[in-house]
Amino acid sequence: MKLQKATQCALFAVLELASHTDRQLSATDIAEKYQVSSNHLAKVLRDLGRAGLVESVRGAGGGYRFSGNAHRSTLYDVIQLFEDVGSDGMANPEPGDETEIGYALAMVRSEIDDIAIATLKSITIDTLLKLARRWRDRPVQQTVEPATGEVA
Repeated sequence: MKLQKATQCALFAVLELASHTDRQLSATDIAEKYQVSSNHLAKVLRDLGRAGLVESVRGAGGGYRFSGNAHRSTLYDVIQLFEDVGSDGMANPEPGDETEIGYALAMVRSEIDDIAIATLKSITIDTLLKLARRWRDRPVQQTVEPATGEVA
């Protein structure tokens, strides 16, 4: 599943803010870390704010903070704000869609979409943050140079 840039920005922002619940982060700080446009991220943060996932904090040291529930908010909650997930692909049929092969392919695509949506609904923000921490805390693997036998 290829996500739009806005969706990726939203996921980066929500996960970054949810991992730093003790402080606010600016759109610029998040944009620099994930190498995305701060202007684009600011628009995404407004949409996330309207959805109740983040809130803006004004004043000195202001920025954004996560306001959702990391144990209940899912990847689907974020993604569905920016993607057309679960829409019926037959709404605007393409040539060949109304053939028996076209219908069979539509059924398979629909099943794949259903599985993807169920998976996204099952992964909470908290679960993904735990996965990210596990990756961050993994032991660094040493490699051995085949030619010399030295540890790199």
